[in-house]
Amino acid sequence: MNRKAASAVQGWGTSVLSRQAGPTIAGLARDAVVAAVADAGLEVKDIDGLILCQSDTLTTPELTIAFRHCLDFETLGLLVIDEGKGTTMLQALQHATMSINTGMAKNVVCVFSDTPIRHDRGAGESFARPSNIMNLPGWEAGYGSFGAMAAYALAASAYKAKYGLGDDAFGAYAIACRKWAQRNPAAFMQTDLTMDDYIAAKFIVEPLRLLDCALPVNGAVAFVLSAADQATKSDHAPAYLHGFGQGHGRHSALTALVMDDDTAAGYATQQALSMAGLDYRDVDICQLYDAFSFSGLFALEDFGFCERGNAPAFVAAGETSPGGALPVNTGGGQLSGFYLQGATPLLEAAIQASGTGGERQVDRHDVVFVSNSGGCLEYHATALLSPHQVLA
Repeated sequence: MNRKAASAVQGWGTSVLSRQAGPTIAGLARDAVVAAVADAGLEVKDIDGLILCQSDTLTTPELTIAFRHCLDFETLGLLVIDEGKGTTMLQALQHATMSINTGMAKNVVCVFSDTPIRHDRGAGESFARPSNIMNLPGWEAGYGSFGAMAAYALAASAYKAKYGLGDDAFGAYAIACRKWAQRNPAAFMQTDLTMDDYIAAKFIVEPLRLLDCALPVNGAVAFVLSAADQATKSDHAPAYLHGFGQGHGRHSALTALVMDDDTAAGYATQQALSMAGLDYRDVDICQLYDAFSFSGLFALEDFGFCERGNAPAFVAAGETSPGGALPVNTGGGQLSGFYLQGATPLLEAAIQASGTGGERQVDRHDVVFVSNSGGCLEYHATALLSPHQVLA
């Protein structure tokens, strides 16, 4: 049975991306929206839906519904703020699709903007807040467990111990991402990376080294969604959305490893595949939320693309690198490309699905799987994008 796309991402754009303090969150968001609307072949007055995506690191919201006054929007039929930790961007994509299909709006902009690097603090300080691992008030702060880094380091240690992995366990993943970044002019890290370089990098929280960590930037990314049969204005092919899912379960990566159980990633994946009428064998490319090298490896297993414990060997064999069987994070991901939460993998998914990837474009890109994750992998969202409006 032929499956028609649920909606289409017909335009996308970014603000200036920088590792220096500068413009405000709202100012960056405005630039990204203007770029995305132009890329879609539309005008701002054509937009009748707006979803603002917040970073959960903000103590005070800086992208409020008053943002609508920054641009010359007409009456909006949809105006909402989404915040779902690392899953926010794909949740916005899903909410936009549902709004379009129920007639609430015709052209919806989803925008994420963040400035973790500021004049009074660096990115490390922005993200150095206790992560709720144990669901016990004050436990993390009392034991000095600050930021996602500490939570993921515990999970990474459990993963290494469970599968008997060595000190180079995560290195091949970082190297594979760097190979893709060297083909992406927008990537921030493009120098050669060897295993010796990786091992020589300092530990941030053992067993995670500096090169295991995402590279935060200041910036914004925006996407324009429309009905699948109305995405005809852009100069490039749309990225059609065929399936999406969410899965928010009881287990984090750490508790799943310790208890020999699963997170809710598989649930989110099966929702998306079922909606699109596809299975794992149909996926050509994966764009994974890899805030850390460990989380990228764990995602390959957690979302069902590798057997448990096999992802490090799969990546080391070159299967996710250029020319591999399953290209992963073809823009360099969040380690070597840049980190703007879930906007990073979605942007690269749209680029690959539309065939506009330039030197890094993968020849076979009929189905692109994209994931978002939050917390310490308790929260998951997925989507399937394609250059085809109808999948046979």
